[in-house]
Amino acid sequence: MPTLVHDFDWPDRFVVGTIGVPGARTFYLQVRAGAQLISFVLEKQQSADLAEKIDEILDELRSLEGNPYSVPISTPIELVDNEPLEPAHEQFRIGIMSLGWDPTSAQIILEAYPVTIVDAEDEFSLEQDSGEADEVLRVRIPVGAARAFAKRTREVVGAGRPACPLCGFPMDPDGHVCTLPEV
Repeated sequence: MPTLVHDFDWPDRFVVGTIGVPGARTFYLQVRAGAQLISFVLEKQQSADLAEKIDEILDELRSLEGNPYSVPISTPIELVDNEPLEPAHEQFRIGIMSLGWDPTSAQIILEAYPVTIVDAEDEFSLEQDSGEADEVLRVRIPVGAARAFAKRTREVVGAGRPACPLCGFPMDPDGHVCTLPEV
């Protein structure tokens, strides 16, 4: 069976957002091009790591002599997207992601593959199996949009439950039992 490729080149919108209250949020990666809108579920840590890696790539490109790709140091104001997610219907839950750089088009390339079930007890694996993936998301975004994506994603991740000033673990609205390590 051929692989279903959700391919987006310079999408109209590419964001991470959440549905739910802090402590019980579901993270979505949402891509829209024209009337085509697709949402993918991912973990909070995957979101944070994705933003961090995109910024690392952009910072490395920016440090090249003469900044040949015109990588912005901060998010261009016209690319800021603080709008909520559009209605989200999960296409698949993201497992493995890869990032790349295409110097011919000056675009960051993201590929994401679904989580695979590895046994009959419905345990999930973030590793891609040895066969062909049934489905893949491929998104190409220019450097300014990539910078805006990373900024928004960091803000979304940081908007969760506040951290306890003593132990650093998230505090729930209805209380927190602090478990400080003994000194």
